[in-house]
Order: sequence, then structure tokens, then C-alpha cells
Amino acid sequence: MNSDSDLQIAGDILEVPHLLQAPREHPATVAEFVGLARSIAADRAQWEHLVRYDATTRWYHRLRTGPGYEVWLLSWVPGQGSGPHDHGRSSGVLTVLDGELTERTERGERVLGAGVQRVFAQGYAHEVVNDALEPAVSLHVYFPGLTDMPMHPASRLRPAGGSLVACAAPAPYGPADTVGA
Repeated sequence: MNSDSDLQIAGDILEVPHLLQAPREHPATVAEFVGLARSIAADRAQWEHLVRYDATTRWYHRLRTGPGYEVWLLSWVPGQGSGPHDHGRSSGVLTVLDGELTERTERGERVLGAGVQRVFAQGYAHEVVNDALEPAVSLHVYFPGLTDMPMHPASRLRPAGGSLVACAAPAPYGPADTVGA
């Protein structure tokens, strides 16, 4: 072997496992929380058997907790909604698993179909409603875990012009972004 080879100078990267980072047991970044939501969404056997539909109130089930986060499964029959709210000091990822939900914000409203994810920062105010004719199921990851959900008057979610209008797409780099389709 040539005495100037990279292996002699730096050593074989495969021989230095102590330099490689171990995979994290729990998510710690926004991208990792999005990945967690996607992996749970893809594994229907993990959540599908738990879903219940309740005509009198939104049904919810805490699916998982970890250090600094929690995962909730919610079902929505037609007409059910969250009311205008924010998530206190929590940020989050909302993933529609089945059906479709309408999200209303001060910027307008958009329909979120199965597979769509919304990422939002603390203080982000919205209302989520099932305006469709079929039930819907969603997955919510909150980090840190949800301890407060302040409600807001509906007027807070109305654009300056008065009524809610449809939005073609989210503005880039806003407080909440849609991921996937």
C-alpha cells in the first residue's frame, strides 16, 4: 500500500464506529417529529383498530408519549370541529389519516386530504372542522406535550376583509407549513 494513501492518513471510516452518531431513541427536531407522524400514519395496524366515532363529541385517544412530546389520534364525524384555538406553548404536526378536514386561519381556509401534514409553531391559531360528508381521522404530535389549548373568538380567524376565503396554497416560511399531499 502506498504510504500516502487516505487509509493510512485517516484510517478506515468503517473501523471507527465511535465517530458515528447513534440513532436517537426519540425525535428532537421538527423534521424528526414529521417523520414520526409519517411512520405512524403508514402503519395502520398501529392505530386503525383504536378509532371510534362519537356523534356527540370529537373522539380522541393518546397513542404515545415520549420525552417532551405526545401523539394523539382523533376522529371527526361530519360537522364536528375544534373551535378556534391555539396550542399554548406547544408546536405540532397535524396529519390527516382518513377523510378530509378543513383548516381555517386568519389567512383563509384550506381542505386537507388524507396524507397531508401541517406543521405549526407555538401560538399558531386555527380551527379544524370536518366539512365533508364522510368521517375523518387525524394524528396530532405536540412538542412539548399539549398542556394548554386556549380558545379564541371566531373573529380572530377572519381576514381583514371579513369572511373566510379559500387559499390556493400556504405562504412559504409561514408559521405553519403543509407537508406532503
